[in-house]
Amino acid sequence: MRKKEMIPDTKPKRLIVGIGGASGGIHGVRVLEVLKSMKGPETYLVPSPSAIRTLQEETDHDTDPVCELVNEVHSQRDIGAAISSGSFRTEGMLVAPGSVRTLSAIANRYASELLLRAADVCLKERRRVVLLFRETPLHAGHIDMMERATRNGAILMPPVPAFYHRPATIDDIVNQTVGRALDLFDIDPRIVKRWKDETVPEQEAAMGARELKAAAKP
Repeated sequence: MRKKEMIPDTKPKRLIVGIGGASGGIHGVRVLEVLKSMKGPETYLVPSPSAIRTLQEETDHDTDPVCELVNEVHSQRDIGAAISSGSFRTEGMLVAPGSVRTLSAIANRYASELLLRAADVCLKERRRVVLLFRETPLHAGHIDMMERATRNGAILMPPVPAFYHRPATIDDIVNQTVGRALDLFDIDPRIVKRWKDETVPEQEAAMGARELKAAAKP
């Protein structure tokens, strides 16, 4: 009997991006700008209602232009969206930023809304979930939830700025954090200044917000 020829999987990568209501929504927006500029992977956005309010308070970003950066946008109430099913294949999910409420839901497997359901689905399918948990200082309850979320398979990555790359602007700090978060999905947008690594030219790693936004325009 002739063996069935294996057909290579040529489908593009998919990444779910959740933007929670914590301070620091610019991280989620920058993720979308970076992925748009590098033309991949496909992105599926779930913004929480609080995220929209926070973005309005902290940045000059309007909702519509942000939504234009992604392949699909889903409401928190759309619990039947494709990303709510494990059969919808993705690389995983990046929550940038994540609030205490989001952390609690991931730690306790509470999935009443799409952002939380998508994260839980990724965990059960053993896909990567990275949470840029944005809170400080921490009490014992926060630390306990961080441990439980980690035991469930999530990666906790508080957006703590690095300084070895000598950031000169807020954009430098945001880009470095976003690039390091995408490293966890084996996605290299070449915006990270790596410690003692000369393979990425410094001028390329220093690509600022203006260049990213220009590249991200349709």
